[in-house]
Amino acid sequence: MAKILLTGATGFLGSHLLDSFVANGHEVAVLKRSTSDTWRIGHLLHKIISYNIDQVNLKTIFQEIKPDIIVHTACSYGRKNESLIDIVNSNLIFGLDLLEESITSNVNTFINTDSLLPRNLNDYSLSKAQFTDWLQKRSDKIQVVNFKIEHMYGIKDDTKKFLPWLINEMINGNDDINLTSGIQKRDFIYISDVVAAYNLVIKKRKSLSSWNVFDIGTNVFTEVKDFVLQIAEELERSYNREIVSRLKFGAIPYRSGDIMSPQLDNTKLIALGWQQNVAIADGVEKIIKNYK
Repeated sequence: MAKILLTGATGFLGSHLLDSFVANGHEVAVLKRSTSDTWRIGHLLHKIISYNIDQVNLKTIFQEIKPDIIVHTACSYGRKNESLIDIVNSNLIFGLDLLEESITSNVNTFINTDSLLPRNLNDYSLSKAQFTDWLQKRSDKIQVVNFKIEHMYGIKDDTKKFLPWLINEMINGNDDINLTSGIQKRDFIYISDVVAAYNLVIKKRKSLSSWNVFDIGTNVFTEVKDFVLQIAEELERSYNREIVSRLKFGAIPYRSGDIMSPQLDNTKLIALGWQQNVAIADGVEKIIKNYK
């Protein structure tokens, strides 16, 4: 078992990782803010060490817990009108502080959570790419695993993200739901399959090189419209109300720079031993059961 320092534990991915790490018997410490909402991880707080990063400095934390592995998931997407400085501080500066302290403290492995978005698409993707550049540059001093994740979904997701917002509109709204035409494709991967990739790398990290990049996705691309209709039809059956007719595909334009078909290669991850376990139909069923 390993000593893991986890950032972003109160978020969607981080909370699922924390559940899994604790279940697997790892010794886990998490970094959060004193103002963080812990509703996703409240049931685990008595089983872990928790530090408020706005009250305790990193050097003290590393000296106390002496982690073997850093799992870094904390980030700012810029969805809450954060300033450029806030986004850069969250996605680049904090990561660099964490990386530098990890190297100074002789941490074995730094596992980073990256994006498959094009580098210059927006402030979020650029700041994430810049941090990845530094990770690669410093991989001569610490083993790095960089995960580039496609469109993960599942229970306990952020209500401001597309899928939770959409389901809430379908169930609780009465007005038409205005959407793009939905022909853009995404690789929808259920959260437990993402978590499995992290666990696999932790298990096999000693066989990996100093610099590693893995795309996490199923390599099956589905049009957003088809995915939305699948959810709507399932909700109609579950809630016995009209939903599909309220979906107005093509009512709004695509966002500037929207990706029509992502580029992804999961062959390295599969070669390591990873496989998809949750198909889209099963993932949709899990989400709807959770909402009910």
